[in-house]
Amino acid sequence: MLKVENIQVVYGDSMLVLKGPSLEVPEEGIVALLGANGAGKSTLIKAISGLLASEQGKIISGTVLFRGDNITGMAADDVVRRGIFHVIEGRRVFQELTVEENLAAGGYTRKDRAGFRSDLEFIYDFFPRLAERRRQSAGYLSGGEQQMLAIGRGLMARPQLLLLDEPSLGLAPLLVQEIFSLIRRINTERKTAILLVEQNAAIALSIADHAYVLENGAIAMSGKPEELNASGEVREFYLGISEHGERRGYKAMKEEMRSAFPAHRA
Repeated sequence: MLKVENIQVVYGDSMLVLKGPSLEVPEEGIVALLGANGAGKSTLIKAISGLLASEQGKIISGTVLFRGDNITGMAADDVVRRGIFHVIEGRRVFQELTVEENLAAGGYTRKDRAGFRSDLEFIYDFFPRLAERRRQSAGYLSGGEQQMLAIGRGLMARPQLLLLDEPSLGLAPLLVQEIFSLIRRINTERKTAILLVEQNAAIALSIADHAYVLENGAIAMSGKPEELNASGEVREFYLGISEHGERRGYKAMKEEMRSAFPAHRA
């Protein structure tokens, strides 16, 4: 569905942030993009979604292909119309608007009013807490509820590909589990492909079909979650597991996700 090929990105005409990474997202797949702060993860998905221009960034080489069409450097609103929605890091909801107004904003490119109303009710069924707070200002929601609203707003665009940037950021562990269970449900029930940017490697690998590790703007390694989990480097630097002391990581979370979703692809 998505193919990024040898993309290079600069900020301010001088600072090279991405140094030729390539990745692919298949139909209905979940792909995780892992890496430390400053590795270039957010820049990479902004290059896909067309949001680089707002930060004085630009693609200087390489291509972004979506269903075979070249969308390199395309404006963000046109990317949304193509079927890609970017849920930005930090739960960027419209604080002054109600929950329902936020959701309506997510579907601003749509023309099918009947389908719009149907999808709104689907979101409320999917996120019951949003239904309870539909008339409430988004600024008064909890952190977890704001993250649900940000994802729900993305689903209102009926995306074929959802880009999620650090959905676990700033959330308590139990809320992180809930959010990632919902992400798996979106993939399973809506058949939406997902590119997931995450620092919490353990939980990202527990739901992903494939993963890439980004380091200093380049892909350092990639593979199936089981392969990356077997790598000592990934275990120590991204999962926080040393050879002499295990902490709750990939395997425990994988089992929890399998219990919640028996049909999860191994």
